[in-house]
Amino acid sequence: MKYSGIGGQAVLEGIMMKNRDEYATAVRKPDGEIVIQKETYMSMTEKVKFFSLPFVRGIFSFADSMILGMKTLTWSAGFFEDDEGDEEPGRFEKFLIDKFGEKLESAVMTAVMIFSVFMAIGIFMVLPLLIAGVFRRFIASETVMAFLEGCIRIGIFIAYIKVISRMDDIKRTFMYHGSEHKCINCLEHGLILNVENVKKSSKEHKRCGTSFLLIVMVISILIFMVVRVDTIWLRIASRIILIPVIAGVSYEVLRLAGRSNSKIMDLISRPGMWMQGLTTKEPDDSMIEVAIAAVEQVFDWKTYLEENFPETYPKGYFKAQEKTA
Repeated sequence: MKYSGIGGQAVLEGIMMKNRDEYATAVRKPDGEIVIQKETYMSMTEKVKFFSLPFVRGIFSFADSMILGMKTLTWSAGFFEDDEGDEEPGRFEKFLIDKFGEKLESAVMTAVMIFSVFMAIGIFMVLPLLIAGVFRRFIASETVMAFLEGCIRIGIFIAYIKVISRMDDIKRTFMYHGSEHKCINCLEHGLILNVENVKKSSKEHKRCGTSFLLIVMVISILIFMVVRVDTIWLRIASRIILIPVIAGVSYEVLRLAGRSNSKIMDLISRPGMWMQGLTTKEPDDSMIEVAIAAVEQVFDWKTYLEENFPETYPKGYFKAQEKTA
């Protein structure tokens, strides 16, 4: 496997692919047409040098992913809204339009992101602590308690994924998620980017966000085995305050795993790859076509293959193929 540097995420009936400062979102509309939006996005780690430091960059890379993800998801959802555009806006909608004007969409997106972060902290950080606390009267060891809390956290995450995966839209999003991984794996294993090669590539990838979340949960177990406080309020505070530390360490582990072919890193990556079985599904050909369209907008895969797999694709290989075609 040769590192390509491209990454992406699934959106509603489509894929966003990012390479350096460029990203493209490809969506298949209800009429079957593939529409593509290509833009640039400078990450926080590029804007501020301090944000790019090891163990710091993970926090801001995660924030970048949320911002870009929400932006592209909102754009893709616009193609599938109900025909309500002609209806008169309600009193509350008029108030928001008057208050924010053209910035309304941005304001709503920010509010949704903040709400999502608070909900995630409550469900995946605080709730496991409270549930584990029920067993504190029976368990004296803080190490065992930290392990139990971590297991409960992982269990809640798995249950959450299982529940939402029953929704039709989420099922299809997981299929697009699979097509995103398959495209990247296809290229990073030296195969020409076409539907046939993408189909036979793996739908699991080391750099997936699902793997990151599992690493976060495992790292949190190790950290909370060391961090010990007496009262429930201090325990809750420690879970919230240490989130940036946990995210920073987890990002470095994921980053190293995604760039390494060593057996040790493969072993560390394996649980995350298994977990991706919950969030990635086998896509159909039409979904793969959308993913390929997104990749080709931001990534010169032919040059990449010639530079990284010269034994198979010597320099000028694809130009020669075009001339003989």
